[in-house]
Amino acid sequence: MINIKKKMIVSPCISICKTDPVTGYCYGCGRSNEDKVMWKDEKTTDEWKKNNLLEIESRLKGWQLESFKESYNHKIKSGISLFKKQNLK
Repeated sequence: MINIKKKMIVSPCISICKTDPVTGYCYGCGRSNEDKVMWKDEKTTDEWKKNNLLEIESRLKGWQLESFKESYNHKIKSGISLFKKQNLK
């Protein structure tokens, strides 16, 4: 499970922004376009964000889920996703 106990809940975007045309979910973070809009809305509650993170985990499978968890946890700890970190090199 992802660490979601921080004060501010960090956006699950891991900078791999490509949508699967079949499912409508982002290949990187597993969110729908509606999910992305909700994350940016200042009225969105932390409870919704926590539930959305659980939904994301249920959408992603195998290496995609492991890659997301690794990059998201890195982003929480360091403020930058692993994908962006690799591109800075």
